[in-house]
Amino acid sequence: MLTMIPGIQHTDSRNFFLLAGPCVVENEDMPLEIALKIKAITDRLEIPYVFKASYRKANRSKLSSFTGIGDIKALEAIQNVGRTLGIPTVTDIHTEEEAFMAAQYVDVLQIPAFLCRQTELLVAAAKTGKVVNIKKGQFLSPEAMKFAVEKVKEAGNPKVMITERGTTFGYTDLMVDFRGIPVMQQNKVPVILDVTHSLQQPNQSEGVTGGRPDLIETLAKAGIAVGVDGLFIETHPNPAVAKSDGANMLRLDLLEDLMEKLTKIRRAIL
Repeated sequence: MLTMIPGIQHTDSRNFFLLAGPCVVENEDMPLEIALKIKAITDRLEIPYVFKASYRKANRSKLSSFTGIGDIKALEAIQNVGRTLGIPTVTDIHTEEEAFMAAQYVDVLQIPAFLCRQTELLVAAAKTGKVVNIKKGQFLSPEAMKFAVEKVKEAGNPKVMITERGTTFGYTDLMVDFRGIPVMQQNKVPVILDVTHSLQQPNQSEGVTGGRPDLIETLAKAGIAVGVDGLFIETHPNPAVAKSDGANMLRLDLLEDLMEKLTKIRRAIL
């Protein structure tokens, strides 16, 4: 199934695949700097790798929160990563118009969880011919994701993936129901676990989303153990100064050790 992603490497390794990078493009140089380090790790461990970065953050708690450096400038920075390193790239889209714009720069279009039921957005993404990664809404059951998948396929695009990113648990927390992984795999599409967003603690009174990065390894290990096809991890050299989602991102220098552990678990369950 991974061969539907253009340019993805190490597809014969039988390893999980990885979508990883910063939450958002903070400047023009950062994406390539981060991607170079991740690619060195994934090449050594034979992990198929897709570089991830949002070109703009449309869903922020405060009006004053950082949203981006400019759409085209950020998309060009993401495109530069793909061309320089020869790897596929993924970014979020929020409207039908953005689907066609972003498709000129990336290989995978990602539908944010809050928008996973937006029919026109799903159809627009499908019509670009790009791979469409749909994040499961925090409010949806795993069973309900089949309808989102069907919208993309019925629009003429069979290249679909689903990402689990936690389910609303009270007002300020999320939980992952691992029973949903095999349920969503019944749609015959790759299923990804978004480790870092599943550890968010949203709706905090101070207007800044919290998180539990100390549990990244725990959640990632559990995901691999139950058989997810891929992992989604946002990472940053210094999450404390990141301009978005710093509270739940993995520190970049911790990624290699985590990938080594997860690769061992993957081999054990095959």
